[in-house]
Amino acid sequence: MEDRPKLLILYATQTGNALDAAERVGREAERRGCSVKLLSMDEYDVSSLPHEDTVIFVASTTGQGDTPDSMKVFWRFLLQRNLSKHWLEGVHYAVFGLGDSGYQKYNFVAKKLDKRLADLGAVAVVEKGLGDDQHPSGYEAALDPWMSSLWSILNKINPKFFPQGSYLAIPDMKLIDQPKVQITYHGDDNVDSQLPTNPDLKWIEMQIGWARSMSPGKFTHDKTRPGCFLKMIKNQPLTRAGCGKDVRHFEFEFVSSVIEYVAGGVLEVLPSQDSAAVDAFIQRCSLDPDALITVHPREKDNHFLHTCTIAKVPIKLKTFVELTMDVASASPRRYFFEVISYYATAPHEKERLQYFASPEGRDDLYQYNQKERRTVLEVLEDFPSVKMPFEWLVQLVPPLKTRAFSISSSPSAHPNQVHLTVDVVSWTTPFKRKRSGLCSMWLAKLHPEQSIYVPAWFRKGTLPLPPPSLPLILIGPGTGCAPFRGFVEERAIQSESNATAPVIFFFGCRNEENDFLYRDFWLSHSQEGGVLSEAKGGGFFVAFSRDQPQKVYVQHKMRENSRAIWKLLSKGAAVYVAGSSTKMPSDVLSAFEDIVSTEGGLSKESAVRWLRALEKAGSYHVEAWS
Repeated sequence: MEDRPKLLILYATQTGNALDAAERVGREAERRGCSVKLLSMDEYDVSSLPHEDTVIFVASTTGQGDTPDSMKVFWRFLLQRNLSKHWLEGVHYAVFGLGDSGYQKYNFVAKKLDKRLADLGAVAVVEKGLGDDQHPSGYEAALDPWMSSLWSILNKINPKFFPQGSYLAIPDMKLIDQPKVQITYHGDDNVDSQLPTNPDLKWIEMQIGWARSMSPGKFTHDKTRPGCFLKMIKNQPLTRAGCGKDVRHFEFEFVSSVIEYVAGGVLEVLPSQDSAAVDAFIQRCSLDPDALITVHPREKDNHFLHTCTIAKVPIKLKTFVELTMDVASASPRRYFFEVISYYATAPHEKERLQYFASPEGRDDLYQYNQKERRTVLEVLEDFPSVKMPFEWLVQLVPPLKTRAFSISSSPSAHPNQVHLTVDVVSWTTPFKRKRSGLCSMWLAKLHPEQSIYVPAWFRKGTLPLPPPSLPLILIGPGTGCAPFRGFVEERAIQSESNATAPVIFFFGCRNEENDFLYRDFWLSHSQEGGVLSEAKGGGFFVAFSRDQPQKVYVQHKMRENSRAIWKLLSKGAAVYVAGSSTKMPSDVLSAFEDIVSTEGGLSKESAVRWLRALEKAGSYHVEAWS
C-alpha cells in the first residue's frame, strides 16, 4: 500500500463549478481504487510541482478570460522567467477547463495553463478537455469522455494507480454510505443561556459567520473582507411598467460600520430565502427547525470538504438552512441524484434516479433539472419516497451564494450610501414554469420603511477607478451603465476643483420611452459644461435598438462617431466596457478594430495588434455578466 501513488487534483473555481467537477474526478478515481488528494490551487505549494508524479488540473475561466481568484498566485509563480523548460520534466498532467463558448475568450484559462505546463517540460496524459456551459448537458458532456480516456491512459502509464484495472469500479454504495460532514445535536440546557432574547445586529452578524463557517460551501468573503449591514432607503423603478423589463435603482445606507469603497467596485449581497420554502423543505425532510446543531467534517484529513472554522456556538437548524443552503432557487448537481437514488424506497423512483445519474441519462437529467431550474425542494417533492439524512443534505444542497452587483454610485457624491442598478430577473421555463432571480426579486420587494437589514460585502471590481486626467471612452448598454454612473458622479465632483479629461459615453436600450435608464442624469451631465458635454470634449450617445425598423446598437453609434473616438484614443484614452456577456463585448471590440483601422490608416491586422497592446497596457477594461 505504501508504494501506491496518490493522484493529486488541483482546482481553481470562482462560482463552484470547477470544484464540483474536481470532486467528480476524485470520486471516479477512488472508485477505481486510486488514492486521491484534492486541493484548491491556493492551498497548494506550487514550488512542489516538480516533485509530483501526476497532477490533474481543473480550472474555470471567469469574466473575459480571467483566472479565478484562487489561481492568481499559482499562475504568477508559473509565469516566472527563471523557470526553465525542464522545470517540470517527468511530471505527467491533464487539464480540464470549464468555460462558456458565449464569451470571446472561451476556456482561456485552461488553454493557457495547458500550454504553460507543456512549455515547462510536463507531459500531457490526455488532450485538454473543454467543458462548455452552452452545451445541452453543460460541462459534463465533455467531462465524461475526457475522464474515460484519462483512466485508460493513466492505467497504461502506471498500473499502480488502479490495482484492479481502470474499468473495475468499487460498488458505489461503499462511497455513498458516509457523508463528509457530521452533525452534532445539542440539548437546550447548556445553550439557552447563550441565546439573546432581543438579537442585535452584532448577534446576527455572528450567526451569519458561525453558520457559513460550518458549511461545506466555500464562502471566502466571510473571512477576507469586512462585511456590513445596509438598510434600503430608496426602491425606484427605472423602466416603464408593463414594458417587459423591470430594472430598479436601489439606495442603501450603512447601519453598522461604514465600509470605504470606490466607484467601479462590486457589492455582494446575501439574499434572504422565502421563509415558507425553508419551512416546506424542513417539513419535507422531517427535520426539527428548533434543534441546536453544529456541523463539522467527518474526517480530519478530508479532501472533499474545505477547511472550515468549527464554530463552538450551536445554531438553530432552521437558521443554518436559511443562511447556507439554497433550497428553493438553485438546481442540484448530478451527484445529488446519484446519492438520493440510494435513499429512494419506491422502485420506480429509484430506477428513474439511477437513470438520471448515469451517463445515458445525462441529457434527460439536463432537461428535467437545469433547463427547468428545478430546485432541491421540487426534486424532493417529485420523489416522495426519498428519506435522506440531514448530513447528506448539508453536503449536497447547493450553497446559498452571495449575488454580486456593480456599484452605481460614487462615495464622494453619496457619503454613507451605496447605490445599485438591478435587473429584476424573471423568466418562463420550457414547461411554462415561472422563475425569478432569488436576490433581485427579494430586493425588489423590500420597502424603505421596513427595518430589514441587508448583509453585504464589498470587493474590487474589474473596472479600476480612472484618475481625473485620463480621457475615457465608456460603453455600457442596459444595466452595464451602472459603474459608469459612479464614474460620472466622481468626475463631476473632481471637475468642480480641477480640470478633468473628456468622457464619451455610449448607452444602449430597447426604447426611449420604456428603458432609458437614468435618462435625466445622463442628459444633465451632457449639457452646460457637464463632464459628458461636447464643450468639455466629451459626448453622450444613445442607441435605441427597437425604435426603428432596423436594430441600432452601441457599436453602430460608435462607428457613427469614429472620429471623436479616435481623437480620444490618440490622446491615450482608456476604454471601459460593461454589460451583457453574450455578443456585446465582441461586437464592441470589432467596432473598435474598424475605427482604429479606418481613422488610424492601419490594416485590420495592425488594428487588432494595436488594441491588443492597449489591453496589455491595462487600458481596455471589460466587465461582463451572463
